[in-house]
Amino acid sequence: MSASARVNGERLWDSLMEMAQIGATAKGGVSRLALTDEDRRGRDLFVAWAQAAGCTIRVDAMGNIFARRAGRNDALAPVLTGSHGDSQPSGGKFDGIYGVLAGLEVLRTLNDLGIETERPIEVVNWTNEEGSRFAPAMISSGVYAGVFDLEYGLSRTDAQGISIGQALEQIGYAGSHPVGGEAVHAAFELHIEQGPILEAQDLTIGVVTGAQGQRWYEVELIGRSAHAGTTPMDHRLDALLGFARVVEAVNQLGLEQGAEGRATVGMANIFPNSRNVVPGRVFFSVEFRHPDEAVLERQNQQLQAVVAQIAGQIGLQHSVKQIFQYAPIAFDADCVEVVRASAEALGYSHRPMISGAGHDACYLNRVAPTAMIFVPCVNGLSHNEAEEIHPHWATAGANVLLQSMLAKAGV
Repeated sequence: MSASARVNGERLWDSLMEMAQIGATAKGGVSRLALTDEDRRGRDLFVAWAQAAGCTIRVDAMGNIFARRAGRNDALAPVLTGSHGDSQPSGGKFDGIYGVLAGLEVLRTLNDLGIETERPIEVVNWTNEEGSRFAPAMISSGVYAGVFDLEYGLSRTDAQGISIGQALEQIGYAGSHPVGGEAVHAAFELHIEQGPILEAQDLTIGVVTGAQGQRWYEVELIGRSAHAGTTPMDHRLDALLGFARVVEAVNQLGLEQGAEGRATVGMANIFPNSRNVVPGRVFFSVEFRHPDEAVLERQNQQLQAVVAQIAGQIGLQHSVKQIFQYAPIAFDADCVEVVRASAEALGYSHRPMISGAGHDACYLNRVAPTAMIFVPCVNGLSHNEAEEIHPHWATAGANVLLQSMLAKAGV
């Protein structure tokens, strides 16, 4: 019976649409920033649904919610799935929450079919994955995995100075359970791809083998502010000109790495930012992503060299500071194979993939055998109110999740 088990796709879709009403935006997305009242309402709905499915609920000190379905041998380490319920300020209605509600649908399906698993199954809703209200991103799964300590996690503040600890108290989700420290037999996170590859190749399932490493930089170019009308071109120390050349160089560094290369200048502050003043200073970010640490190190050296060269050509002072380094992730080979075999058995087209984004699964992989499952999203669009997936994609991903969890939980 378990090999032929399939989720109720209509029920999953209805759950997604009902959850999407919480924090709904006029353009069809959601705004459920972490630990706001909208997030609380979403959490309350998930808890109510999980309890109705017969789950016990525990909330840890970072506000992570675990819904547990008992196994035949409930003392065994559980098989875990889930994602996050918080969103970007103007986010989509599938990013994160699809993985939470697909996990819930797995539990509901097991109940419908009367399937008892040998191991317990848990569905987790992680706190503050997005990092939109509280930085850094994935903070609570990071505490769970021992990357950050609890004091650090609870002390992170938003723009108004409210800490995660205070916000958890305010919305009633400051749990008493310890964060992490418990054995997990296997873990799976189902997520929308957030990119265009699966849809462009007309594929249904991404078998995620790992995640790209990341390096973040803060760069500053300093020249001299001067009158735009009276300063001849050959007398200028134009920091914005240097910035423009660095942007082009960073883009080229990404292109040189082929399909897996990512290089981005995403933020810039121009000083004094006046229409009739030659800019005297530009402060900006640079980010590299790649699944090979050696490539990231080479890009690090190339960035240092190219900024120095461009600054020297114009007569600018410069600084390049690396502020964040995140090593590439390789997911558990056996869990990855379980996902691939499940997609194959279900007849879904699939391909191996590297995640370009960070996910809670990346930290979880440090303490538990972990893999991810991707489904397509329309035009590869995410972190946008127009984010969209098709119901049959949602169902397919949940079916692969169901079969993968059954393979690990035992029947």
